Amino acid sequence: MSTRPEHDLIAFAERLMSLLDQGQFVATYKYAVLLGLMDLCLEATDRHGQAPQSVTTRELAGKVIELYWPHTQNFDRGPAARVLRQNSGRQARILADIGTFREHLPDPSVTLDRARVGDSGGYRRLLNYVEWTLILMPLPRLQVVGRHADPFVYEIAWDLGIEKRHTDVRRYQRGEGGDFDNLIRFQPGVGDHLVRLNGLLRPLIYRGWASIVARFNGLPESELESFLFGIDRTALAAVRQPLTDLQHGQCFYCGTRLGPAAEVDHFIPWARRPDNGIHNLVVADRRCNGSKRDFLAAPAHVGSWMERNRGRAAELDMVASEIRWESHLERTLGAARGIYFRLGEGTRLWLAKDEFLKVEAGLVQMALA
Repeated sequence: MSTRPEHDLIAFAERLMSLLDQGQFVATYKYAVLLGLMDLCLEATDRHGQAPQSVTTRELAGKVIELYWPHTQNFDRGPAARVLRQNSGRQARILADIGTFREHLPDPSVTLDRARVGDSGGYRRLLNYVEWTLILMPLPRLQVVGRHADPFVYEIAWDLGIEKRHTDVRRYQRGEGGDFDNLIRFQPGVGDHLVRLNGLLRPLIYRGWASIVARFNGLPESELESFLFGIDRTALAAVRQPLTDLQHGQCFYCGTRLGPAAEVDHFIPWARRPDNGIHNLVVADRRCNGSKRDFLAAPAHVGSWMERNRGRAAELDMVASEIRWESHLERTLGAARGIYFRLGEGTRLWLAKDEFLKVEAGLVQMALA
């Protein structure tokens, strides 16, 4: 068998697709775990483009809460409004726990970032519950196809008998030590594979996730993907004026004067990786935003974006603090490195209107330095 990297990547992708096609799905946890692992690998990509070799169950629990947070809002309006079921039986435990946490907030409609700050104790308890559920169920079961375990994505230091060690896990969660090992160790090369396959796997996982939610709730799939994974454009209105002021009233991409139709754009496209952090947002005129769409921006724009994020970091943090917006610069930059550093030769990057440039690895890496 060939050991060339591109063959290893293809073989891994085929095995992962087989897992998604043939795995046992009585809940949507497997989708959340795979997306969570992918996002953590993107966010932790270092300055040299290297993905992490492991992540922790604590980190994964935080990411899974982020993924499920919008799903615990009511679908539809009026008498038919309800939180969608994501389990073949009663509601999935993680969604139920998130729902309980939200119900105790003064305003259950707030963003997760605001909820974390507003009720830090409640959020820590939620993190403990979700982490335990992941340890107990999806992590030891994810890599099982039929009756056979095939740990080709990661290895963990426990098995299905972990329920008997709940006391050890609780001791670890309280910071009291103990012998519970919370590392999820990727098999060689898997962290890099997950980053490289992000653009391909993400839409497939979204589609599969929406399909199973549609089946559990007796709804057409066409109504669900946008609800589960789309952008909340209304919420973005809060950040538009502060960013417009920071950009001196000019479009981030073309420099023209912004009018009332200016739009907030995700510099790293939402379709590539959902990130509403302040550092990933810019304001553009409607023409630029409409032509950029889900394309990645050219190196010149990347350089301007990096210069803004580094040079005006204090101002961006102040804006985030004043409007209580999420801010995580290093996670945003890690994802940018993970995506840009692995672009294939010949990939076309958006420059302006209908103008594209072919990727030049050296220019991209310099821009993200």
